[in-house]
Amino acid sequence: MDDEEARTRLLDAAEELFYRHGIQAVGMDRIRTASGVPLKRLYRLYPAKESLVTAYLERRDRRWTASLRESVAASAEPPVLAVFDWLAQWFSEPDFRGCAFLNAYGELGAAAPEVVRVHKAGLHAFLAELAPDAAPPALTDQLLILVEGATTVAALSPGPEPARRAREVAQALLRQ
Repeated sequence: MDDEEARTRLLDAAEELFYRHGIQAVGMDRIRTASGVPLKRLYRLYPAKESLVTAYLERRDRRWTASLRESVAASAEPPVLAVFDWLAQWFSEPDFRGCAFLNAYGELGAAAPEVVRVHKAGLHAFLAELAPDAAPPALTDQLLILVEGATTVAALSPGPEPARRAREVAQALLRQ
C-alpha cells in the first residue's frame, strides 16, 4: 500500500466514524483498525488527530460543495430553490446525521479547525452567487439561515420535509 492509498483508506474510515459517532468518541486506534493502515504509517501521514480531522473536513467540504454545485447547475428549477431540492435529497440519505461542520464545531468549539468557518463562508458566497441581481444584500444571510436551520431540524428528524418547508420560505423571500 502506497501513501496515497493509505491516505484514502484513513480518510474513508475517518469520515465514516467521525460523522457517525463524533470526533471525540473515535480514537486513532479505531481509525487504524477500520482503515487497515498500520499505526506507524497513520501517524507519519497525520501526526496528530487534529490533522486527520482537518483533512477529513477539507475532503468533505470539496465533495459536499461539488455535489451541491453540480445539482444546482443541472436543475431546471431557479438556482436558489434547487439548493433546497438538493438538501431534501441529502436529508433523506440513510446515514444523514446533520452538518459535519456544525457537528465538529459543536464538539470542539473554538478548537474546531478553520475549515469549518471556511466551509460556511463558502456556502454563504455560493448563495450570494445564486441570489437574483436585484435582491437585497440581506437575502443571502436569510438564505443561509434557512439552509442551516433546515439542516439542524433534519438532523433531529431526518427526511425531506425540513428542506421543503425552508424552500417555501425561500420562495416567499424571492417574491418580495
